Amino acid sequence: MVTNELIGGVESEIGAQESVRQILTFHLAGEIFGFDILRVKEILEFGQITAVPLMPAFVKGVINLRGAVVPVIDLLARFDRPSSNLSRRTCIVILETDYDGGKQDLGVVVDAVNEVRELANRDIESAPKFGAAIRADFIECMAKVKENFTIVLAVDKVLSLEEMADLARHTSGNSSASKYRH
Repeated sequence: MVTNELIGGVESEIGAQESVRQILTFHLAGEIFGFDILRVKEILEFGQITAVPLMPAFVKGVINLRGAVVPVIDLLARFDRPSSNLSRRTCIVILETDYDGGKQDLGVVVDAVNEVRELANRDIESAPKFGAAIRADFIECMAKVKENFTIVLAVDKVLSLEEMADLARHTSGNSSASKYRH
């Protein structure tokens, strides 16, 4: 009996270790994506965003989050797609990104937040090298959720401040870029 209890304890410990991570799933243009929950700071109702002139189309503007200026990114525009229509379920997910040896908060607009899902090792697949509707480097991994796959986004790639700053510099020199501003 002691052996069974010990084996049972080991089995449940292995089961707990197998669940390696949690993801926040969300809707974006009819597709489901995810962020590693450890990168998510909070979820806000969509509200007033202050536009910033001469920014690329994917920069919606900034919000005041308890006295801090937080840039807000239109994730669909970042994927070179048209923005979704705003609805009562539209949210801003505040994410923590790594930048220049420190941390930076950024908001991303999503159509709706779904749920937090636990993923076991067996539910995680490598990112595909091609065939996805977004850049391959934006994909951290694929998560098997029920019988479907959810793209888990690589936060530091999608929200690379260096890359977005380069794009902003190129946009500010291009007067036709403003016609794409949302």
